[in-house]
Amino acid sequence: MQDEELLIRPASRSAALPGPMPGAPEPAGRALPANLEAEAAFLGAILIDNRVMEELTVPLRPDHFFVPLHTRIFERVLTLTDRQMVVTPVTLKPYFEADEALKELGGTGYLARLTADGQGLLAPRELAQQIYDLALLRELVSVGRELVESALDTSVEVEPMRQIEQAEAALYRVAEGAAGSTEAESFGMASRQALSLIETALNSGGHVAGKTTGLTSLNAKCGGLHDSDLIILAGRPGMGKSSLAMNIAYNCAARLKSDRADGIEKSVGSGVAVFSLEMSKDQLATRILAEQSGIPSEALRMGKISREDFQELARASQRLNDLPLYIDDTPALSISALRTRARRLKRRHDIGLIVVDYLQLLQGSQRSQDNRVNEISEISRGLKTLAKELSVPVIALSQLSRAVEQREDKRPMLSDLRESGSIEQDADMVWFIFREDYYVKSREPKVPNASDDAKTHDAHSAWVSEMERVHGLAELIIAKQRHGSTGKVRMKFEDRITRFSDLEDGDYGADAYG
Repeated sequence: MQDEELLIRPASRSAALPGPMPGAPEPAGRALPANLEAEAAFLGAILIDNRVMEELTVPLRPDHFFVPLHTRIFERVLTLTDRQMVVTPVTLKPYFEADEALKELGGTGYLARLTADGQGLLAPRELAQQIYDLALLRELVSVGRELVESALDTSVEVEPMRQIEQAEAALYRVAEGAAGSTEAESFGMASRQALSLIETALNSGGHVAGKTTGLTSLNAKCGGLHDSDLIILAGRPGMGKSSLAMNIAYNCAARLKSDRADGIEKSVGSGVAVFSLEMSKDQLATRILAEQSGIPSEALRMGKISREDFQELARASQRLNDLPLYIDDTPALSISALRTRARRLKRRHDIGLIVVDYLQLLQGSQRSQDNRVNEISEISRGLKTLAKELSVPVIALSQLSRAVEQREDKRPMLSDLRESGSIEQDADMVWFIFREDYYVKSREPKVPNASDDAKTHDAHSAWVSEMERVHGLAELIIAKQRHGSTGKVRMKFEDRITRFSDLEDGDYGADAYG
């Protein structure tokens, strides 16, 4: 018992929390959650049998131990085992002979006493789990204490919403396992994760290693949407980038819904979060209803529909009733606020895809707003960080500069991205949407009448022929892809219901597809 008292006494003095807040009842020596005996028993188990380290089911780190001496012992154990050395009280002794805290416990003999009864060998996994859980509780205490201190301190600035965002970010890190960087994984672990992705792709019928876009031709080109990837979808106004993003969002959510109904566990679909900074929820819902019912969105907005059309609309609405698609149309969101809301949706609904419409409408921090290029750089880095943090693909829509309009060939290039340096660098994939019929339609010549000359008639006939060739066709240009080749995917676009879909075999025409 004397040894245990020596072990507990110093830790008990350091465990006391700061004094109570004004008006709060006086606590009787509240202490941080810790189990010093569990720490000692676990270390003893390791020193008796080093193979205990190989059987850990939790990512235990030295800073998860409450007693600083135990932190240093575990840190040294990790170092020696990494060198393929046997770790015992004898091999540890040279590293702790000058340790002042160990001297207070009787010197290096304390290392031998850790192994005296061997009780830790009875349940080393359970001991490790408890040490880990108590460390997370202490982290929660730390987050709460910092929240209280920052809320009470009004000497610098009063920004409650910013403090809430920071607190939610800290709590999310705790919920994910620990506040801090993740540990490096072995290649074996990484290869098992890769095999799991390949199995998912195999079960999906091929082509899709990530989340499905719902477009077979696009899935075949890029393998679906990969976790942790930032995908930039850009185009000039009127090209349909918002429509394509919503088509993909719907397809991914609908696939998850149908797979759940069929009892399929490893689905290539997922719940989707759409952050629409430009369009409202009802506008986006109208687009999806138009696509699913086949009724033009313009007719829906103006109410120019028949009773039969309304019944079809009601049936489409019923089918979409429990679709795992979540829309946030809060305007002028900051990148930090968006990340906070995304974490919340991930925690509540386990979303697997995020769509942001569009990147230039997001706001950076106050520090960067005096320089637009720096602000866009902060936003693009923040979206990439969000993709990695939540391990989901993020599709961010982006504007293009007017340089496209000055060229003969209107197909976009990477240099056309607004503030392109940071966006192009942070993106894992860059997609450009291009519809030639948009530009051909704008060049429509005068409709000839009987009195016009042959040249006018020929010009209009040539335009009609060109319009027939390109009408309803769209190109998705993959200008950058970390995982594969660049190229283009040709698709069908139905303007009246804003829907992109795969081309039929006979619709490709003479143009190459790749």
